[in-house]
Amino acid sequence: MRADGATDVRRVLSVAVLGLLEVMVAGRLVVFTAGRLQTLLAVLAMSAGETVSVDYLATAVWEGSLPADVRKTVQTYVTRLRAVLGTELIGTRPNGYMLHAEPDQVDALRFLRLLDAADAAPDVRAERIRLEEALALWRGMPFEGLRSGWLADLETPRLVERYLGAVERRADLDLAAGRPGPLVGQLGELLARHPLRESLWLRLLVALHRSGRRAEALERYQAVRVHLADELGVDPGSDLQRVYADLLADRAPAVTCRGCPLRGRSIAVAQRRTR
Repeated sequence: MRADGATDVRRVLSVAVLGLLEVMVAGRLVVFTAGRLQTLLAVLAMSAGETVSVDYLATAVWEGSLPADVRKTVQTYVTRLRAVLGTELIGTRPNGYMLHAEPDQVDALRFLRLLDAADAAPDVRAERIRLEEALALWRGMPFEGLRSGWLADLETPRLVERYLGAVERRADLDLAAGRPGPLVGQLGELLARHPLRESLWLRLLVALHRSGRRAEALERYQAVRVHLADELGVDPGSDLQRVYADLLADRAPAVTCRGCPLRGRSIAVAQRRTR
């Protein structure tokens, strides 16, 4: 027990939300029978060690169909969650509840911390190590299998954006180190899921050119140009157009958006932010 009466859970609890929800308590896999219990835990986990208000929990779990008695219903679900996890792992506060866990016990929070550490790394080697540690935690779409529009709309996009940005930064490091070959397949797989993300296309074109596949790079540019026109009614952005010009002139294109404020953004994301 800690001095404040809460159990020391540093080696007791782990919550993984970067993919299907996986929860371990003292080495035991926890099985949930109710979807809302999973969502409740996921919301608490994303604020591990901090108080989450009753109103916030209710909005996240029940969204537009709030129960008649919000406080009592949330209390009932917390009681059920305690029965699954252990009473000592969820604390009661005057205006809400807290998951007794360190941020690193939640894979999404550890993921974000590692990416922040990569951004602040003193050199490329240290940055690469932190990036690899973070990306190794990614098992699939965050909160996969949970029926929660709140998580899907608010939490998932920011985690996916950080993930894609990390993949792109790692690609930049690989290109700078003269390792373009493996990137072609990796970036191609990501583009199948994010076909409007120009920053991924840019790196794919550069990787293709540096792998001696200039003709294929030119073909891929035409494909993305048509796709952007059909889906969004826009032309490729200036960075992609610059790479295309380099390809036409058979010059070595470069990735030059390392420090740009919207590094890694897609057109679709930018449009949503301006609505």
